[in-house]
Amino acid sequence: MLQVKSKYKIAKRLGAGIFEQTQTQKFALSEARSKNTKERRGRRGGSDYGRQLLEKQKLRYTYGLSEKQLSNYVKAAFALKDPVSALYRALELRADNAVYRAGFAPTRRASRQMVSHGHITVNGKRITIPSYSLHKGDILAVREGSRKSGMYAQLNDPEEAGSIRKTPWISLDPSVMRAEVAEVPTYSAAEAGVDYPTVFEFYSR
Repeated sequence: MLQVKSKYKIAKRLGAGIFEQTQTQKFALSEARSKNTKERRGRRGGSDYGRQLLEKQKLRYTYGLSEKQLSNYVKAAFALKDPVSALYRALELRADNAVYRAGFAPTRRASRQMVSHGHITVNGKRITIPSYSLHKGDILAVREGSRKSGMYAQLNDPEEAGSIRKTPWISLDPSVMRAEVAEVPTYSAAEAGVDYPTVFEFYSR
């Protein structure tokens, strides 16, 4: 698991979107003040390398990957017809990310722990590998012996369950803590929050 010492400092550099904990109004106001200060000081434009490195780091921290893990994903995507879509699909269909997208966990870090500790099943089989790759039609579920845990309080409460974020490619039934990969996730630059083509530029150097 990628160890992150200071989410606040990293988010100040890479953007609030990479960590769920920094997606707050307080952080946004702090960012706005910081941006205004930099503009008054006449901040210089960054180099192409700096821009590429920034996007690569955004992607790495968003999914909680080590440098080697991300490099391996990019290398595999390069061999395919549409590398950008392939990389996005591979990262989104990681079991830990799908658990987060389904609403079983409040953060990706928490979802990795859930998978690692054996609280999640895929098609009825318990898994413990966060990078486990899912496919269309796969069924994610909270293991029966784990369903009464406080970790899943929002799923046990009908009112809380109604407020769970919706993910277009996941069909969730919170009453039985079950989610299906209904569609294959498709890349959208606006929704991804990371410029994937720029990431490939970094690895093409």
